[in-house]
Order: sequence, then C-alpha cells, then structure tokens
Amino acid sequence: MRLRPRILASIAVPAVARAWLLLALLAPSLTVTACATRPTVTGVTTVYLVRHGEKKLDNDDPDLTEAGQQRAQALAHALRSVPLDAIFSTDTRRTRQTAAPAARSLEVRLYGKEDVARVIMHIRRTPGRYLVVGHSNTTPDLVSRLGGDPGAAIDENTEFDRLYVLVLHPDGSVVTVLLRYGAPAPAK
Repeated sequence: MRLRPRILASIAVPAVARAWLLLALLAPSLTVTACATRPTVTGVTTVYLVRHGEKKLDNDDPDLTEAGQQRAQALAHALRSVPLDAIFSTDTRRTRQTAAPAARSLEVRLYGKEDVARVIMHIRRTPGRYLVVGHSNTTPDLVSRLGGDPGAAIDENTEFDRLYVLVLHPDGSVVTVLLRYGAPAPAK
C-alpha cells in the first residue's frame, strides 16, 4: 500500500522531526512506520485522525459497506508498526468498525460531543501515539483543535481515505501531514 503525503502546514520544526518528515516525503511507503518509532525528543505526541470508512445508507447508525470494511483493514495495515497507546472513536457502528481492526489488543475508547475537550486534553497532556476515528465534520474540527491544519473540507459522499498525522511538540508547535490510505473511492 502506498501512502501519499502532503504537508499542510509549515512551521519551525526541530531537527529530529525534520529528519522524520524528510524520510516520510522521500519514502512514502514508510511514512507511518517512520512515525511509529518514538523520536528522541521527549514529550512528542503523534495523533492519527481518520473519518470512518464507507457506510451503508440504510439507517441512522449504519454499518460499514464491504468497501468500508476493506478500508478499515487498510487502516490497520497502514498502522501495523505503530505501537498505539490509545484509540478513540465516536459511538457509532461505522466508527467503531473502522477502529476495530487497528485496535489489536487495545480497548477502543468511545467519546461523544460532550467528551471532545476531555479527549483533546488527554492527548495534549499525555505524550504517546493515538488513533482518533470520527466523521467528515468532526475529524477536521479535531485537527484544528489540536493545532493542526485540516486543509479543505472532506467530501461527505466520496472521501474516506484521508489520514491526518499530527506531530505535537512540547513547545506547542504542530506538524500536519495529510496521507491517503487504502483504495481511492470510486468517482460518483
């Protein structure tokens, strides 16, 4: 699987982080793996944020389609070398099903609208590696609230392959990298 990076924000980045980003840009297939190894800079947090995979359109809390299930497997494959510390998901079938393959032995922590500030505070205060699964509107909002650049709005009907990687540094700086994972959604 090939991950295609795009840096969304440019800031002053410590030398170690610049080396990781350069590696990420030069070797796209290693991008997530490169982020998996904890940099020597203490207190660095890496957050992976995605929207759920493709969903059925049959009710208010739909399951993933076959394509969505394949995308969830592709996410787990992309993050296979990342020793995640926690996984957060909204409490819908489609987000829980997207998170499940990547969870391995981790419990998926559910959050609602009222819990977003608590999740953000936990991520900011506890260095580690986190996966957050949300929706087309909540994922870019979380990216912004964590200090990242969400880029253009996610297309509700066709865009399910966006993977944000936020690197939060102790000095408050944030690096945003936008990757794509899994098969591109068919054009409608």
